[in-house]
Amino acid sequence: MMSKIIYIFCILITCIEAFAQDDIYINGNLLTTAGTPATGIQIHVKGNTSSTYSDHLGNYVLKISKGENILVFEPSMLTEGKVYNFIAYTNQTVEQIKLQLKTHAINQIVVTGQYMPQPANQSVFNVRTIGSEKIKAQAATNILQLLNTEPGFSLSNDLTLGTSDIELMGMSGRNVKILVDGIPMFDRSDTRESLSQIDINLVERIEIIEGPMSVIYGSDALAGVINIITKKRKSLKYGIQASIQEETVGKEYDFLNRKGIHHKNITANWGNKGFYTNVSVTANQFGGWNTPSKTALIPEVNALGTIWKPKDQYLGNLKLGYQKGRFNSSYNLLAMQEDINTRTGINPTTYLGKIQTYRTHRLNHQWQGDFKINSISSIQMMTGLTKLSRKTTTLIHDYNKNQSNLSQEAGEQDLATFASIFFRSTYQHVFTKLLSLQTGIEYTRENGNGARIKGAPIINDYAVFVSTEYKTFSFITWRPGIRYIHNSVYKAPAIMPAINTKVDLLPNLDLRVSYAKGYRAPALRELFFDFIDANHSILGNENLKAETSNSWNMAVTWNKSENNLLKNKLIFSSFYNVFNDRIDYGIDESNPTITTLLNIDKYKTAGFTLSNEIYYKDFQTKLGTTYIGRYNQLSESINEISTFSWTAEVFVDATYYIKKWNASANLFFKYSGKRPSYQIENNDLNTATIVHIDPLTWTDLLFNKKIIENLTLNLGVKNLFNITNINRSAATSDDPHGSTSTVNASYGRSFVIGIKYNWTK
Repeated sequence: MMSKIIYIFCILITCIEAFAQDDIYINGNLLTTAGTPATGIQIHVKGNTSSTYSDHLGNYVLKISKGENILVFEPSMLTEGKVYNFIAYTNQTVEQIKLQLKTHAINQIVVTGQYMPQPANQSVFNVRTIGSEKIKAQAATNILQLLNTEPGFSLSNDLTLGTSDIELMGMSGRNVKILVDGIPMFDRSDTRESLSQIDINLVERIEIIEGPMSVIYGSDALAGVINIITKKRKSLKYGIQASIQEETVGKEYDFLNRKGIHHKNITANWGNKGFYTNVSVTANQFGGWNTPSKTALIPEVNALGTIWKPKDQYLGNLKLGYQKGRFNSSYNLLAMQEDINTRTGINPTTYLGKIQTYRTHRLNHQWQGDFKINSISSIQMMTGLTKLSRKTTTLIHDYNKNQSNLSQEAGEQDLATFASIFFRSTYQHVFTKLLSLQTGIEYTRENGNGARIKGAPIINDYAVFVSTEYKTFSFITWRPGIRYIHNSVYKAPAIMPAINTKVDLLPNLDLRVSYAKGYRAPALRELFFDFIDANHSILGNENLKAETSNSWNMAVTWNKSENNLLKNKLIFSSFYNVFNDRIDYGIDESNPTITTLLNIDKYKTAGFTLSNEIYYKDFQTKLGTTYIGRYNQLSESINEISTFSWTAEVFVDATYYIKKWNASANLFFKYSGKRPSYQIENNDLNTATIVHIDPLTWTDLLFNKKIIENLTLNLGVKNLFNITNINRSAATSDDPHGSTSTVNASYGRSFVIGIKYNWTK
């Protein structure tokens, strides 16, 4: 099957390339005045319609005519336009050029879903970006903290397992595709644990696309895509970055005795003659947190029974790259070890208590290669290998004798290992300024092994996809696409179509409308994983089908700029999604004591977001509101409520630059309104009643100041209003891990202080 796909792909490339002519090409590299790659800069020859954009490394290739030429660098991302005059009679490399970029560019350069890097206002997709400035300003120690204040996102904490998951626009994390530089991150379960296992010190920016991206990115891109773009420092000859950040956890903090949050990183960079490398090591330590008990049997060991589990995390990164002319290649190694410790309370009669440790190892190998055949065609290949294991060790500790023995209870000693292989190759061809084509192949292989995994299952997924971008009337851009899928285990939809349209209504006003069919593959855990212990009997289901959806998205964007002092970007976006064969937990008909996974749920989401970005002199802010509705089959059992249950959000991000002090003040605020949910008894839908989760207000206030040229201080407070638990009107009973009458939102207000050192040459 795979050989046939590769053969068809090669035929397509050969046929298309027949149109290409033997022209003269120049290639070069663009840098900012700060020495970083100038990406997404439009370049063309004066008097010629052909143009190109610089890629993520600042490289470009452009077709020219013989003789004297004038390169024009468009000013949309620059403080002003720039020209470069030269004479060329053969293919050649021009000298490196440095450009001054605008300090605050509303139209950021994006790569997710694009044929080549380009400004966000030119993309047919509505791409949201979390830039490096916000990452530094928010003093986040992991990516989940960044997403926590983003519109449309909500976090859920599984305090039993010590993990967190996300929800995007009413859809759970398993429906959200997580990418690192375009390569998928693999997770063992139906939550997106990988988001908390990526070193935030490597992140340059995060690009988010809401709505199905199944044509381009395949399975699990049903709700949208989060693409984490890592830093490229090939232009640096030498560089050293180091940081340390300390946080309280509630009122608790002790540097030596593990209380609080401790974040440390050191990074070194080197580059010379096209070669570059990056080495980084990070340590994250979280001491855990619990509401102190006044009636503890043994006060000095009361903290052993923590609600928020202590976590030790160590991350390493090695990046090697080479760029020469039209070719660039890079290898990225991401390594992680994570220990989550769970300690129960002590039995007052026997003085026995459980000590349970979850140890996770993750190893990601990633390779990418780009080759520009000429200014109108290019090939990109990427591959990834992930090895992931999670070991559960449970001890029964005797606090009288201070000795431990392995627990003999079911499921309390376990080792599960997972592996995935990913390969993707695409070919891009620009026929004219109005017509472009992308075609590609993709292969994914997943396997797992462990005592709770039935057999040693292997899942192979094959896909071929093609999309084209065509402009009509110079102001309408169409992007139709289609993906063909074959899977070796589950029933996958054979063909997935999508169409995206962008209409330039006015010079500063554009409309985006899209329809896409999405799908989410059953996770290996959902198919083959059996979770059985003293409190649970949850079985996988090998007969699951893929979830599918039909989705409609719309966005209107208005940009205004006055004398480079005032910039304003207003966006109104809306969505409507209908899901079929949604995978959820249900009772096994043959044995009511067993919970399994079934294709049973009907589910819909709808909503809108209104946001406004304002840049005025030294002040910038992003504020707006989101309104999200959710519907599932339980809605039909409750006649007194509307079909959809709705939740409102209000968000504000604000930054003020204090030039006199070389500092900035940053506010991150998000209000999530009351959220309706449902309660059922014994899995009987006729007993469904509505329950409510109370509103949540999250506020971070942080300051950054450059002390000396290479040294920056950040300090502030997170969770200003000291939110810990929020109430719900009743306990839901459809959660296989159990639930209580409160939701654990946070460990409370925390104070932050950190220092960063950055030296580069």
